[in-house]
Amino acid sequence: MRMSEWIDPNLHGDFIAQQTDALRLCTGPDGWVERFGVDVLISYKTDATLERLKTELCLWALNLDFQFRRVFARFLPKQNADREAPRLILGDPGTNLESTALERTLRYAIDFGAGYSVGLFIDQRENRRFVRDIAPKTLLNCFAYTSSFSVAAATVGAQTVSVDLSKKSLNRGRENFALNSLPTTDHRFLADDVMEVLPRLARKGEKFDVIILDPPTFSRSHRGKAFQVEQDFETLLLAALEVAERNAKILLSTNCSTLGERALEVMGRFCLKATRRAGEFHREPALPDFPPGVGAATIWLALR
Repeated sequence: MRMSEWIDPNLHGDFIAQQTDALRLCTGPDGWVERFGVDVLISYKTDATLERLKTELCLWALNLDFQFRRVFARFLPKQNADREAPRLILGDPGTNLESTALERTLRYAIDFGAGYSVGLFIDQRENRRFVRDIAPKTLLNCFAYTSSFSVAAATVGAQTVSVDLSKKSLNRGRENFALNSLPTTDHRFLADDVMEVLPRLARKGEKFDVIILDPPTFSRSHRGKAFQVEQDFETLLLAALEVAERNAKILLSTNCSTLGERALEVMGRFCLKATRRAGEFHREPALPDFPPGVGAATIWLALR
């Protein structure tokens, strides 16, 4: 997809018909544009890219009669440590930075002032749909962020456990439950290190039908322990397998540029062999608003 090629108007209309207004509008080598409800976020690598995308957005929206409320811009740094929250470039600066977006009737909180990420990872849309389709009884959401997978599972009756180092993110997860009129009675939110929680759950004999493994490329726990996805993903999966039901489904996902779907499958097969378990792998349908190879690398491991 060239930078000037935006989402087809008919496809955009299909999303709206499905009650989805969180989607990728445009993708290119130096930036992309995403819609979150009535707001738009431009992610860019250069100032020239930002100016071009802003102009193209206005022309595209005019042609489609799409009236956005505000436009935010987010610089894409080379180092994660240099990430900053989006800044407002079009719209009323007096409006609340919090908003909501729809994904297949479910409502998720969006906050342009909370940090680099605004609250919903669009490229996990089909995986959230898959969770709703299989309707698990229990779901363990590791590195849960704002608990969007937990919300998806809760709407079909699952009991969930959401684990994340950030209390703030988990509080936003509780907000997502409230936005969808979901009680949190049968749902746990653990502000803790996933690598410490998994053995604890195993010792208690807890088992889960679905386990979500979508770790950050790098993180550091409150105790200073580092997690590096390239070195630690296999250890993470081995620990997750200890709390996986016999026929559980485990999402393996990463945004690390050096780990693709093939690498995730290779690690998955190694862990199956190491634990003497059997399973097969499958991928959910490609995202129609993302070019091939763009977005998180994801694959499902179905145990048997």
